[in-house]
Amino acid sequence: MTYQIRSAEERRQAILDNAARLGIDDAFISKLVDTFYARVRAHPRLGPIFNGEIDDWDAHLAKLKDFWASVAMNAGRYSGKPVPAHFKLQGITREDFQTWLGLFQATLEDLADSEETVAYFMQRAERIAQSLQLAMFGLESLERKG
Repeated sequence: MTYQIRSAEERRQAILDNAARLGIDDAFISKLVDTFYARVRAHPRLGPIFNGEIDDWDAHLAKLKDFWASVAMNAGRYSGKPVPAHFKLQGITREDFQTWLGLFQATLEDLADSEETVAYFMQRAERIAQSLQLAMFGLESLERKG
């Protein structure tokens, strides 16, 4: 097997090129975040959890757009700490993560041009959800998933 050694800039450019190929840019991420969190806010279970914690949705949405741009395009614009932020959420359960993921996937399916784009985001979203669940609820929360 041959390994290609690439610089950080070459790796970053490859991620950007792949994102562009999938139709992922700042405009797509902005629409995804706005649409998804409008659905979260209106959701009978998730809405009260998030609305109870977030006072300034405009500022929060801007932060989330930076987060997803960093996740999907390696933009490097997000510098927050998601684990402590999620610890503050009152009443959240491990089952809420599955609800969140299902709503995120449905939003992606409504907005994305391809199944490949949906899969690209979902792979990342599932890893993030798993990491947050592990931090918040321990290993047992991942073992009981399903």
